[in-house]
Amino acid sequence: MFYFCSIIQMPKIMFRKTQLERQLGIFSSPSSLLSGKSKKLYDDDLAWHNIFRKQVTMRINESLFSELFCSNNGTPNASVRVLVAMMVLKEAQGVSDEKLFEDCRFNMLTRSALGLVNVDDELPVESTYYLFRKRIHDHEKVGNENLFEKVFAEITKNQSIDFEVSGKRVRMDSKLLGSNIAWLSRYELVHETLRLFYKEIKELNKLDKATTEKLDTLLKFEGNKVVYTHTSNEIKVKLQTLGSLIYQILTVFSSSKGNRYETLKRVFNEQFIVDENKIVISRNKEDISAQSVQSPHDTDCHYRNKDGNQIKGYSVNATESCDDKGLKLIGNVDVRVASASDTAFLQDDLKKAEAVFTNKIEDAHTDGAYHSPDNQKFCKDNNINLYLHAIQGAKGRYAFTPMDNGELTVFDTTTNKTIIAAKILCKNNIAKWRIATDKGYRYFIQQEIDAYLIRKQIEDTPTEVLQKRNNVEATIFQVGYHYSNDKSRYRGLIKHKMWANMRCLWVNFVRILNYIKHICQRTTFLSKNALFNLILKLKFALKIFLLAILPKNLFLSENQLFSVN
Repeated sequence: MFYFCSIIQMPKIMFRKTQLERQLGIFSSPSSLLSGKSKKLYDDDLAWHNIFRKQVTMRINESLFSELFCSNNGTPNASVRVLVAMMVLKEAQGVSDEKLFEDCRFNMLTRSALGLVNVDDELPVESTYYLFRKRIHDHEKVGNENLFEKVFAEITKNQSIDFEVSGKRVRMDSKLLGSNIAWLSRYELVHETLRLFYKEIKELNKLDKATTEKLDTLLKFEGNKVVYTHTSNEIKVKLQTLGSLIYQILTVFSSSKGNRYETLKRVFNEQFIVDENKIVISRNKEDISAQSVQSPHDTDCHYRNKDGNQIKGYSVNATESCDDKGLKLIGNVDVRVASASDTAFLQDDLKKAEAVFTNKIEDAHTDGAYHSPDNQKFCKDNNINLYLHAIQGAKGRYAFTPMDNGELTVFDTTTNKTIIAAKILCKNNIAKWRIATDKGYRYFIQQEIDAYLIRKQIEDTPTEVLQKRNNVEATIFQVGYHYSNDKSRYRGLIKHKMWANMRCLWVNFVRILNYIKHICQRTTFLSKNALFNLILKLKFALKIFLLAILPKNLFLSENQLFSVN
């Protein structure tokens, strides 16, 4: 059995926790080297780097990553806390890795945010940073939980407790995000997938000379150049030829394993069929699923067309608290393939958000895309008021009113007539309601009735309640702030999960920073007012005391000498 993927021997690294507080050096602490206003700004407890260090860096539980390392031998690991905090700062600013390391080495505020409080504190090197990210990626790839999701949940939960974030009322919204891949036509996809595989196995000399010559001729140019220089009929012929060649190659390497081989096999099965005569035929375009491979460089991403917005990538769903008072935090961020509908997010994300906040969720605000009978039942079973701001589909002709005695009245908005519907049992024991019309009978299923009642509930909901969902659109915008063209710089579902959780940690931090500053400013204002009022009271009391002890026979001018203005 032959393996195409190369095996890289990972160095043994032993897990070791980092000290929570580093000792300040007499001659190496930036605070001791600065003076005047620079020292004041650096030591300010309300400065962003000091709050980031306390609210994010020091809250990172390094034990969550212990399973990535050896327990009893090997070289001690670099600070996991610093590595994770570096990734948060990278997604915060949307900078390159080169710029990130430059700031972490020479920017005193960035170093302070990471907990590197001395100028001689060592920063992990680039290779350690990349190896750590790879370990996290490979850890989930074999079926484990994404460690960044666990870090985000734990940090946010502790922040919610400290800042008393209730979470009784939440709201959610989603965003489509494209993968960092080029848009490929059908021919380009098959061409590029075969080219990458052929590049790996060419030196093995397992293919006959005729097949090798055909591949060399067909793959001489990139797929996009072939498409631009040939007619559509010529492309169809070339696509058919590629399919036949892939079928031969898969037969030769049927006992092989490897990512490139599995991708080629998957693309072939999605794009072609083999008839009973062993002839390869390309599938009709309409028969190819949106969940098919969109690029050999990112086999996780799916295709989706949402309201004219065509994306080959992923869907990001954010759930945040929206209580009337206090701090509002993102409680959960969920990343799935683009073909996942919004209805699939609601139940799991509400459960995860509820585990983070300090109270049980009572109200959930979403748009109509999250509506489904299962989601309605879930919210009802868990005593959650689901406020939809709209519901998909056009408004129907009929209005329904369930009666206390179990009957149903139907109002025809076209004829302005009210009709009593009869309940009947159809095939497969499905209950329906029936009314008589001029053209015969009209049947209604329970789903139509429920949709009307939900639409009526939305119309009756006060505007101030519906408006509580609006700001979540600003939140989802902030999550994808650095990707204004809705296309990320990453490939693969796991890397997008890592990005989303790090980005949301930063968004939450900014909210905490602004909240703390607002509280401190308000406290300072109240303190100043209290001191001013105290001085006035003392001044008035002193005036009364002096007037009481002064001789009454003094002239007015003499009294004025002792008066207090």
